[in-house]
Amino acid sequence: MMNWPEQLGLTIPLVQAPMAGVSTPALAAAVSQAGALGSVGVGAASATAAREMICQIRQQTTAPFNVNLFAHKTPEIDPVRNKAWLDWLKPLFTEFSAVPPAELHPIYRSFNDDPDMLDMLLHMKPPVVSFHFGLPSPETVSALKATGAVLLATVTSLDEARAAETAGMDAIVAQGIEAGGHRGIFDPAGHDDALGTFALTRLLVRQCRIPVIAAGGIMDGAGMAAALGLGAVAAQMGTAFILCPETGADEDYRTALAGPAAFHTRMTDLISGRPARCLQNRFTSLNDSVGIPPAPDYPITYDAGKTLNKAARNCGESGFGAYWAGQGAPMARAMPVDQLMGKLKEELQEARCLLA
Repeated sequence: MMNWPEQLGLTIPLVQAPMAGVSTPALAAAVSQAGALGSVGVGAASATAAREMICQIRQQTTAPFNVNLFAHKTPEIDPVRNKAWLDWLKPLFTEFSAVPPAELHPIYRSFNDDPDMLDMLLHMKPPVVSFHFGLPSPETVSALKATGAVLLATVTSLDEARAAETAGMDAIVAQGIEAGGHRGIFDPAGHDDALGTFALTRLLVRQCRIPVIAAGGIMDGAGMAAALGLGAVAAQMGTAFILCPETGADEDYRTALAGPAAFHTRMTDLISGRPARCLQNRFTSLNDSVGIPPAPDYPITYDAGKTLNKAARNCGESGFGAYWAGQGAPMARAMPVDQLMGKLKEELQEARCLLA
């Protein structure tokens, strides 16, 4: 088994979740500089933009960092399905004096369909590369490993973990149902046992040969200690960092996370076409509607969601934002990364002493 996280020189067993759209080079660099593994999500970026993010991280730290890709199945474009979806949303667009888009498009490319992104990674050689929604091809795994990269994959079940292990991943991120943001399930149309973080972590620790990183609902040092006690080699935390000034979260997102909505997160696929845990708002409340048509494939649905959010915000309505957050959201703390990292280290040490 890989000697993880010592192999990466980490001084605290913590991975900052990639959080595409919220993570920034400044966030990743600050986390890595503090002794954990900072991450930047480039699944929504072009190869050129992703390269620039990597360069910005390297300008701020020499410590290892993680670059995260989306490895989802190529979406199927179905004009009939897309039209039905837009017709269903039309009353909301009308409310905000807007017209639905004439067509919907996949707004992101899967890493598996993006040779330019692979070429960029092979050239830039980030220390850690991670995958969400699935796995890359065997040829891609071999090419990335040849650069010396440590490879991680998010999994939500034992079957996915075994597939990741077989594919050559160096470690797996066990994403419990508590986690904020997009569920990393490989097939969103398949059955989901919705295992909690601790049950999933313990199961994978006992069944798999590669290291397990626990993710979902972990917000402080005590949560980290609990995950480590179950056999995880590290904890992954995302929501815990959103209120840090180094993230790209806008003011509406920060206000929602710091308010009552933090106590009410909800899983929805209406925003993007894939299940994701979000702060409860007007968008998530649509889940209670009757006669919801099948959503287009991810990320085609997201094209409609983002357009609707823009129209709503133009009218002063912030209730259609994709404010991803985990069930531990009420414990989020607004402070710079270096202060938060100091707190986490103290809390982890205290918890370990109590458990000793």
